[in-house]
This record gives sequence, structure tokens and C-alpha cells, in this order.
Amino acid sequence: MMKRIPVVIALTLTMVLLLAPLTTVRVTAQVQVVGPTDRTVLPIPEPKIPHSTVFNAANATPPPRFQVSAPKGAPNVLIVLIDDMGFGMSEAFGGPIHMPTVTRLANEGLRYNQFHTTALCSPTRSALMSGRNHHMNNFGSIAESATAFPGQTGKRPNSVAYGAEMLRLNGYATAQFGKNHETAPWEVSGSGPTDRWPTRSGFEKFYGFMGGETNQWAPLLYDGTTQVELPKDPNYHLMTDLANQAVDWIRYEKSLTPDQPFYTYFAPGATHAPHHVPAEWIAKYKGKFDGGWDKMREETLARQIKLGVVPAGTKLAPKPAAIKDWDKLTPDEKKLFARQMETYAGFGEYADTEVGRVIDAIKDTGESRKHAYLLYRRRQRDECRRRFDRSLQRDDLFQRSALVDNGYVEAL
Repeated sequence: MMKRIPVVIALTLTMVLLLAPLTTVRVTAQVQVVGPTDRTVLPIPEPKIPHSTVFNAANATPPPRFQVSAPKGAPNVLIVLIDDMGFGMSEAFGGPIHMPTVTRLANEGLRYNQFHTTALCSPTRSALMSGRNHHMNNFGSIAESATAFPGQTGKRPNSVAYGAEMLRLNGYATAQFGKNHETAPWEVSGSGPTDRWPTRSGFEKFYGFMGGETNQWAPLLYDGTTQVELPKDPNYHLMTDLANQAVDWIRYEKSLTPDQPFYTYFAPGATHAPHHVPAEWIAKYKGKFDGGWDKMREETLARQIKLGVVPAGTKLAPKPAAIKDWDKLTPDEKKLFARQMETYAGFGEYADTEVGRVIDAIKDTGESRKHAYLLYRRRQRDECRRRFDRSLQRDDLFQRSALVDNGYVEAL
């Protein structure tokens, strides 16, 4: 050990002599090469900053922290997708269901009466989320009827990105609440893969159910990829739970990052089966449909013509042969089908009221003037819905200042 001391001392003195001239230099500025944000490639690449040549960190000027922010003035976006609801259901489009939220937005903005739909659940949703044809997304049909043929595998290819992912990578906060139905059934488990779950499809927050339908009183829910344990509340209902979750998330997001815009996709189970509806909402429509579906179709069309939703002279579409004329039904059949219509209508108004709470929460944050509302109403082939609404060919939507018909966007 004694023999190494002179060597150590010599090395130490050498380092001191070498470092001495470096520590006497004071750097007041540092040249940085930071170009404009390039949003043509995602993820947005970090700016290239030259390596620092300053030895002492105390004398170096750090570069600005890199963070992707949404473009200035980027709007908040809310998409509401109501399931299995036809073009002539809401009163905003001449229908028999009182839906004050849709009516309020329609009266404040625009109504569109033409939109493309794929008439099934998974295809419509994947097309809406991606802006691509449903076959490009491998959803030629619903996820449960997938095959090995291209365009029908039920597995969205890696070449297709959802709008949520594009917005997230551009600085948006993103969240999805409610129905997914865009993941192959064999991928919905704790073992994954989770590549096509909402939280890996661009949504930072997901609270909802993965399949095509669920029990509204006792749903199978996930928060992210973790199964949710439901509260032991006899008054629990999924529709209200989803609205509560969306309201809380919007408030949290705006309180923590008020300048960050959000993209929220709210897609409840309503008005898809099962029609589990609180009794008080069904009671609102008691006796309203005793006149039957033939009379309702005629009344709906007359209101649509008066509203200008369809042009004057529009005729009712032929009724399928499998649907009997109302006056040929037995008293028991009339009682059953009238009750089904009352239940469906109550579900529609209940869902619309909960959507109203979500929109009111946005207004409470002071963000409504910056907001872009998009309410999509879509249809799919559902026998109960067909019995309820024979005349409808499309569905209605609203968009901030616009109501649009159906649920498929070519370029979101």
C-alpha cells in the first residue's frame, strides 16, 4: 500500500491541473437546435439538442423541458354514442321519446340527416374510432362472429390507429366510458393480449364493459384492464355509474391540467338489450304506445316532414312481412309489445338525462365555449328495435353546433 501512495497523489494532482482551467470558464448561454413541432409523424419526435461541452453542471444552461402540447385553441371533444336507436326515436328528429339533451343541442346547433352506418355494432364503432372502412379494421361483422378471412378476423391490424391515439400523441387527455365491443373475445381475459383494449388503443382512461352487451344492474366492468368490484348498492345502475365516472374524470382533468384539451368517448349500453330500466322511467310512457306501431310510424313521419328532417312527400318504407299489422295482434300481444315500447322509450330518456349531466359538468368547468360536442346515434339490427321503428333508415347525431345522423365517420 505504501508504494501506491505516490502514484495516487500524482494522478490526483494531474486531474486537478487538468480541471482547473475548465472550472474557470463561466458559460452564460448554450446554443440549442430546436425546430418547430413536427406533427406529421407520431409520436412527435423530440427536438435535437447538441451535447453540452460544459464539465461543471453548475455552469451549464439546461435546455427547455420537452413536452407535447395540443395546438393552441384545440377544442375539447365529446362523442356520445347511443346504441340501437333509430333515426325517428328522439323528439329532436320527430320521434316519440322525450330526450331533452338532444333537443337542447339540436336547437342550439345543426341537424344532419345523412350519415353512413355499417348497421352492426363492432364495425360501426371501429370505423367511427379509426375513420377507416370497417373491413380495413378486420371488422366485417361483430367481434363474436370473426373468422380467419382477411377483413373479418376481429383483430384490428397494427397499421390502423384510432383517432384517440393520434390525439393523445398530440397532447390530448383521452378517456372512454361504456361499451367497447372492438376486441376479439379470446383477447378479453387477464392473460391478454391487451393490444386492442381501449387503454392500448389511445385511451388513457377506460371504464366500461368489453362485449356487446351487459347486465345493467350487475355489469362486468373493467377500469383499465382490472375488473371492477361493484358497490353493494340496491339502487345501482350502469347508466348512472358511467355518467358519474365521466363527470369525475372531466372535473379531475380540468382541475389538474386546465389548459389541456380532452377527447372523451361516452358509449353507454343504452339502448341496446338487455332493457334494464328503472321503473320510474318506464312509467313515464305508460299508455303512450297503446295505439300500436303502425300509428306511431305515421305520426313520426308527419313530425319529421314538419321539422324538415325528411322532405315533403316522403313515404313510409315497406314494413317487413314478419311484422304483423297492429290491428291483427291478439290483446296479449298488444299488451306485451306496448310494454316493450314503453320500456325502450324510458331507457332512451333515462340515458339522455344522464348524458345531460356529463355535458353540464363540462359547462361547470367553464369549458363549454371551447367545446366540440359530437353526439352520435347509431343503429344496428336488433329485432326489438325493428318492431319499434320500421320507418327509419338512419340515426341521428349531434356535433357541438351540429347533430349528425348515424355512427360512422370516414375521416374523424
